[in-house]
Amino acid sequence: MAGDENGTISKMNPSLRVHTLLHVPFEGIGCIADWIAKNNFSQTETRLWENANLPALEHFDLLIIMGGPMSVDDEKKFHWLHHEKIFIEEAINQGKQVLGICLGSQLIANVLGAKVYQNNLKEIGWFPVRMNENADNTLLHFFPKEFITFHWHGDTFDLPQGATHVAQSEACLHQAFTYGDNVVALQFHPEMTQASMREMLKEGDAELVPAMYVQPAEEILAQLHYADAQNELLNQMLDKMAANFYRQQLLHVL
Repeated sequence: MAGDENGTISKMNPSLRVHTLLHVPFEGIGCIADWIAKNNFSQTETRLWENANLPALEHFDLLIIMGGPMSVDDEKKFHWLHHEKIFIEEAINQGKQVLGICLGSQLIANVLGAKVYQNNLKEIGWFPVRMNENADNTLLHFFPKEFITFHWHGDTFDLPQGATHVAQSEACLHQAFTYGDNVVALQFHPEMTQASMREMLKEGDAELVPAMYVQPAEEILAQLHYADAQNELLNQMLDKMAANFYRQQLLHVL
């Protein structure tokens, strides 16, 4: 049961409240939907391309910020980015559990004061990520030292002050960081399922220009068997974020 590690944390709220920020129709939450359903958690979402009305902070416990093809600096084109950044910063400062994936991780880095910019190399496809020793004391401590996961990004970020760098790949130094005990930023895409992968390829086919770390669509599709393992890693990490929330609730009561 999520939020009940080793029998020490009891669920004080029958339904963790998850809110997701979505930037484009073709980058959904993937396997996270199954995790929410399995645990009978409640979910709300903001589809920023349709309506930028954001919920009050007291209406959710876990904020998940998904990916998208835009840059964090594209505020003139996407006016809602300004308000989204303020919202993310406030959620972090209020101690909410916050997870950012790809663009979501870049937005977290940005609001924490770090520079976000174009990486030297685009990274699209199935490539290994290596964890470092810093991960041992974070929510990602159980991740394998090296594992294959999916990537689709051209931007990267500097490490925010006070953050803990936990992972890198050959193409990208900053693949993941944590901030405090409530924030996780992942540059890679562990949420991708076989179905969501096919949707992403259909929408982003024009980006698959041959390069050192850009795989053609047929190579990506041939490696879909990696999806289940990365989904399980993400599910376990989300369990730990839920456990963090319930632990905080217990401390408030005590």
